Amino acid sequence: MPELPEIHCLAEQMNHVLPGKTIAAVSVRQPKCLNLPVPEFTRVLVKRRVGPVTSRGKWVFVSLRPEAHFLLNLGMGGEVRYHAPGESLPEKWQVALSFADKSSLSLAFWWFGYAHAVPGGALASHHMTASLGLDPLNDGEFTYPRFSDLLRGRKGAVKSLLLDQTKIAGIGNVYIQDILFHAGLHPHRRIPEITEPERKRLFAALRKDLRAAIRLGGLEYERDLYGRRGRLKDFLVGYREGSPCPTCGTTVEKIKTGSTASYICPHCQT
Repeated sequence: MPELPEIHCLAEQMNHVLPGKTIAAVSVRQPKCLNLPVPEFTRVLVKRRVGPVTSRGKWVFVSLRPEAHFLLNLGMGGEVRYHAPGESLPEKWQVALSFADKSSLSLAFWWFGYAHAVPGGALASHHMTASLGLDPLNDGEFTYPRFSDLLRGRKGAVKSLLLDQTKIAGIGNVYIQDILFHAGLHPHRRIPEITEPERKRLFAALRKDLRAAIRLGGLEYERDLYGRRGRLKDFLVGYREGSPCPTCGTTVEKIKTGSTASYICPHCQT
């Protein structure tokens, strides 16, 4: 499932190639991934000119002119492809945008995913993005004081909080593994027990790990706007059950954490 690094890289690529293009037509094979009936969805998008493309958490925000937005969430295993003029669409896709210059964009959703058209003035009330939490890539927003305030008064486990998209946007069960390892925190650790030095380590680990993944173009098994794989394939403890911890040599364990699995070093993470 694409997480913050993959979505950030995708939005940057889209922002490089799409602004200035005019949407000429919309084709839909899977209406259930839309937020509007097909005719209304099409009406919001067609004849709009693409503006800046940004991301927040696991969502891509395509601004349109006159005022509107096209929002994407790739769900589990979704892909977005850009096709230059003359290139055909892939065999499998659910939504496609055709531009006036004969280029196109295809969206393929494997297991859930969303393509939403938001008319002018309605973005603030879009229920799936309006509630997104802090953006870990926004230096002005994701500061240590705000992160510390987020933890203050919470009573649950630290992993559950970090995966809550209304608290911090974009972290999923893949990147959380090594983030917690770098912070030296067990995923079941209760938030009130986390010390100030541990909070600072966790904050630093969040920023460092996500930015390092972005520099590598995201995970190896995810693909970018042109079908190229990311270059991140090695984790420290994530998905390395039975391997030695790279710090102390203790065997990495797989444990159950709610509805998800976690990979930990039982010696380094307490």
